[in-house]
Amino acid sequence: MCGIVGYIGTKREAYPILIKGLKRLEYRGYDSAGVALINTDGSLNVYKTKGKVADLEAFCADKNITGTVGIAHTRWATHGEPSSVNAHPHYSQSKNLAIIHNGIIENYAEIKHRLIEKGVKFRSETDTEVLVQLIDYIQTRKNLSLLEAVQLALHQVIGAYAVALLDRRNPDTIIAARKQSPLVVGIGDGEFFLGSDASPIIEYTDKVVYLDDGNIAVMKLGQELKVVNILNEKLSPEIHTVDINLGQIEKGGYPHFMLKEIFEQPECLTNCMRGRINVDHDRVTLSALIDYRSRLLSAKRIIIVACGTSWHAGLIGKQLIESFCRIPVEVEYASEFRYGNPVVGSGDVVVAISQSGETADTLAAVELAKAKGAFIYGVCNAIGSSIPRATDTGTYIHVGPEIGVASTKAFTGQVTVLTMFALALANAKGTVGHDEYVKTVRGLAEIPAMMKEVLKVNDKIADMARTFTYARNFLYLGRGYSYPVALEGALKLKEISYIHAEGYPAAEMKHGPIALIDSDMPVVVIATHNGMYEKVRSNIQEIKARQGRVIALVSKGDTTVSKIADAVIELPDTMDCLEPLVATIPLQLLAYYVAVCKGKNVDQPRNLAKSVTVE
Repeated sequence: MCGIVGYIGTKREAYPILIKGLKRLEYRGYDSAGVALINTDGSLNVYKTKGKVADLEAFCADKNITGTVGIAHTRWATHGEPSSVNAHPHYSQSKNLAIIHNGIIENYAEIKHRLIEKGVKFRSETDTEVLVQLIDYIQTRKNLSLLEAVQLALHQVIGAYAVALLDRRNPDTIIAARKQSPLVVGIGDGEFFLGSDASPIIEYTDKVVYLDDGNIAVMKLGQELKVVNILNEKLSPEIHTVDINLGQIEKGGYPHFMLKEIFEQPECLTNCMRGRINVDHDRVTLSALIDYRSRLLSAKRIIIVACGTSWHAGLIGKQLIESFCRIPVEVEYASEFRYGNPVVGSGDVVVAISQSGETADTLAAVELAKAKGAFIYGVCNAIGSSIPRATDTGTYIHVGPEIGVASTKAFTGQVTVLTMFALALANAKGTVGHDEYVKTVRGLAEIPAMMKEVLKVNDKIADMARTFTYARNFLYLGRGYSYPVALEGALKLKEISYIHAEGYPAAEMKHGPIALIDSDMPVVVIATHNGMYEKVRSNIQEIKARQGRVIALVSKGDTTVSKIADAVIELPDTMDCLEPLVATIPLQLLAYYVAVCKGKNVDQPRNLAKSVTVE
């Protein structure tokens, strides 16, 4: 949620860098955009508008956009409706300060009330303006430096934040701070960059500092980066090298990032398995299991915490781990886990799954479980993000930046890592036979090639989507390992086409959903040749008896379901436990093409954000 960009230097104009950076962050979801610049004449100007970054560019066409110091923001509304007034940056009352902020100030109403009593006048409905007004009030009343005022103000704040500030009286400085919301500082040659993640930065430098909770960064021209905490204790930040190239965050000729990322999956999963599955494809090696072997082998229970698509990956992980490792597994929504007074302790392993590594509820669940003595294992994509740094160990999925809001390659990457985790742990525990172990490892190594085969049905699905664009509701059915795939397929359709869709275990259809089936209800059924094929075929016949329209995912060469379904997508044969990795691709494509046919903004669906960094 919300995008933050900043630049301070002498070699470049700030405005083009800020605008390009905001465009790189559009995937995060937003409803307004703005920029604050210290112009060459020394003035501090804020320009902002409701709408897209393109609307901000149009608004700034006749404005003074000179200067080499600035901050910029895309806002996803929390406090106050989307509007130009509520958009960031926000001035302080004196107009000496400008702030951008990602997060939520939970005690903003109390602070605002106190400031109003002291004569401070507010322009917006946001919690963010409360923070800049508080900093300005403290700075003015106590005659403090901006850094000192920020430190004192943050002592009073309850909530999450990533902030950046400009001070008209100190035009050579940007101050940034974070707590439970990501912030990255890029270090160039005599210049600094700021971003919610590395995507606005990598064009200019591959050297970054990931700020930790409670860190305050002072970026001052002619000086090295200074990082302190709220108590003004000086810290020694670690400089990381970012391994992302520009091509990974550009569309590469595809009409949308989502389609590009769907087609990247064979290569991404090859990268995910590289160095983890040996060249003979008969062994999985995960460094986390080597380093923490005894702790993982002694686990009495595994609890998976995640949100959204990652939760669906967790459901598949549960079946994999229980089947191979014979360890009981629970899958919890992170948002519910943290408030449910969970019974968790030192005998438990908590697996936290998050593409961004910044999901607020998942991070809070990690902190709660850690405080109760559980061992924490992270499965994330974004290197250096908060969750990997908060966990005891873990595995990166290594699928590259995912820009489309609707997760595709991250989902299959998470499932691949969970499969490798289950296999490696089962082999170490001796709970899987050697032949089954080798067969599954080799089957997993073949998945990228199978994905390439599945992607050949792209044109067929594009044509099929036109037929079903009329629908107002969809039902998705699957059994066993395919049930979470049905949930994920339904979620994809909801997210980007705004068609209501639900996923169910196929056997549960008779316990309610069958009442909804008629000629206007398309039903997507995963009906491959697995152990439940005959039962799923019976479900399809029940749907057809009620005039339902069936889209069936079947095994190549199927001659039974293919005769009764209205539309058929063939999949290559693979093991039941690996089927989600191939079955999910047609459902991603179906959602994509239905949304395109409906004229929806596929990469930036309404009301959604890529990384949910606030509750």
